[in-house]
Amino acid sequence: MGPLEGVRILEVAGIGPGPFAGMMLSDMGAEVVRIDRADRVRGGDPENPPKDILARGRRSVAVDLKNPEGIATVLAMIEKADVIIEGFRPGVMERLGLGPEICLARNPALVFGRMTGWGQEGPMAKAAGHDINYIALTGALHAIGRRDAAPTPPLNLVGDFGGGGMLLAYGVVCALLETARSGKGQVVDAAMVDGASALMGMIYAMKAMGVWQPDRGTNMLDTGAHFYDVYATKDSKYVSIGSIEPQFYALLLEHIGLAGEELPAQMDRGKWAELKVRVAEIFKTRTRDEWTEIMEGTDICYAPVLDLDEAPNHPHIKHRKTFVEAAGVVQPAPAPRFSRTAPELVRPPSFEGQHTAEVLADFGFDQERIQALRDAKAVV
Repeated sequence: MGPLEGVRILEVAGIGPGPFAGMMLSDMGAEVVRIDRADRVRGGDPENPPKDILARGRRSVAVDLKNPEGIATVLAMIEKADVIIEGFRPGVMERLGLGPEICLARNPALVFGRMTGWGQEGPMAKAAGHDINYIALTGALHAIGRRDAAPTPPLNLVGDFGGGGMLLAYGVVCALLETARSGKGQVVDAAMVDGASALMGMIYAMKAMGVWQPDRGTNMLDTGAHFYDVYATKDSKYVSIGSIEPQFYALLLEHIGLAGEELPAQMDRGKWAELKVRVAEIFKTRTRDEWTEIMEGTDICYAPVLDLDEAPNHPHIKHRKTFVEAAGVVQPAPAPRFSRTAPELVRPPSFEGQHTAEVLADFGFDQERIQALRDAKAVV
C-alpha cells in the first residue's frame, strides 16, 4: 500500500500547508502520527469524523508540549520515528526542547522537516506572514493578474501548498533517500519564499530570454494573449482556451468561424488586445455547454471552467477517479499514481487525541506508563 509504506512520521500539528504535507505523505502510505495540542481536545464521535480533508489518514496523539513529561514523551517517540515535520516560526521547537540538535542526538538517522514562510534565517525570518506576503516577495504575485488591474492572489496555492507543503513533502522524501545511503539524518529547511520562487523558474527564464514583459496582463500566459485566456459565455459561465501552438491556434480560428479572415499574425502582441475583444464577442454567442459540445476533445486546448460542485462530476474526472468519496466527503484522491504500490485512503480525519493510548502503545509505552502520563496531564 503506497510507496512510503513502512516510513514512520511524526507531524507536529499546525495549519494549512503543514497538514497538507502530512496528508501527502500519509496518502503515499507512510504511517503519519499527528501530535496535537492537549488543550485542543474536545472529543467527538469516531463514527462521524471531522470534515477536514487535510487531516485524513493519520492517527492523533494529544500532548501537552509545555509539560516536561509531554516533551519527554515526544522525544521517546522520535527515537522510533524516521521523520518529524513541523511548521512553527524559527526557534519555537528549540524553545520547546524539541529542536533538531536534541532530536538528532536521540535519533541520528532522523529527517527533521521544517517549513516556514520566510525560512529559518534572514532579516524577515521571525516575522509573521501569510501566503500572500511570501509570494509577493518572490515576484509571483506581481505577475498574476490582468492588465491595468491589481495583482490577483491565486488563492493560497502558490505559497502555502505548492511552495510550502508540497516542497516540504518533496524535501522529506529526498532526505529519506539520502539517509537510506548514508544512515545519517538531516534538517530540511522548506521555505515558502524558496518554493514559490522555484515554481516561477520558467517565468524568470522567459524574462531572461526577453519574452516576458514586466507589465502584468500583457504576456502570453498572464491573460495578455487572445488565445490563452478565459471567456464568458452566453449563460454567464466561462470557458478556457490555451491554443498556443500554431496548429492548435488554427483549430481555434476554425471552430469560432475566423479561419477565412485576414488576421494579424498569432504572435503579433500589438494586435492581441484587439483580437481579444473579437474573440470575447464570439464566445458570448453560445452557452458554455454548447461550446463544450463543439470544442471538448479537440486539439484546441479547451476546457469548460467548472465550479467545485461540477468538477468531480465531469466525465473525464469521474473516469480517472480523481475525486473519491470517503466518510461522506467528496475529496481529491491521492496523487500521483503508481503501477505497483497503489496508494489508498486508510482512515478518515481524526479528532485531537483520538488515538493517544493506541499510538503510545505502538511506540512501546506500556499501560502503566501511559496511565502515569495521563495522570500528569502530559497526554490526553
